[in-house]
Amino acid sequence: MYPSKPSKVYFYATCLLDVLDPNGGLAAIELLEREGIEVMWVEKQSCCGQPAYTSGYQDQAKTVALSQMALFPNNYPVVVMSGSCAGMMFKHYADLFAASEHAEKAQAFSQRVFEFSEFLARVCRANLTDTGEASSVVLHTSCSGRREMGIHTSSEALLAQLDNVELKQAAYDTECCGFGGSFALRHAEISQAMVEDKASHLKQSGADYLVSADWGCLANINGHLAYRGEASMFKGQHLASFLLKRTKPASEAKA
Repeated sequence: MYPSKPSKVYFYATCLLDVLDPNGGLAAIELLEREGIEVMWVEKQSCCGQPAYTSGYQDQAKTVALSQMALFPNNYPVVVMSGSCAGMMFKHYADLFAASEHAEKAQAFSQRVFEFSEFLARVCRANLTDTGEASSVVLHTSCSGRREMGIHTSSEALLAQLDNVELKQAAYDTECCGFGGSFALRHAEISQAMVEDKASHLKQSGADYLVSADWGCLANINGHLAYRGEASMFKGQHLASFLLKRTKPASEAKA
């Protein structure tokens, strides 16, 4: 059961979005503000701790998690711009501190965490009006976001509101793109084979645009497309950027 729409939210951009796609973050903020929500940005936010956690460095992950939770003390939702980071904060923070002095704090914090598309679709219950020309899109959802939070359904629900956009299905759409955080560094050859398959399946969908709510996946897929010399023809973008462009007044829309 989702809560009613709040008056304020904390905005957690994630380190990848902050570094690689700040415009995606600004687009998300504009969409949230359009819903009448005050968006609060905390300057000291950093990594969520997932790389340390998935590499087995529990103590380091706990240190990061405690520092991040301390930045968002008031009882407002924390809207996270990545499915994998949201999954870390929603599910694994509580696991990290189970049976410890921080268990109650971590559990309470996790209940305030929402991935961006989930929050916009399920909490804001946004009604989107498509102002763009007819086009098609294929959606990629991170496997951790899909598995741990089920966010593919909220991204699909938002795209389904766009009357002039056809949502196309890629083959093997539930399979990982090969990024997996540090997995791509530790197992580079396997990661390369996985992203090659993923990029091919996404392109074979015949869609005009590729979108995702997870910039880790997009960085990996876009990097592979650039390596193949195909980025200019089929470059992925964050879901927030796509939604904002599609729902601006017709005079401003550049879908």
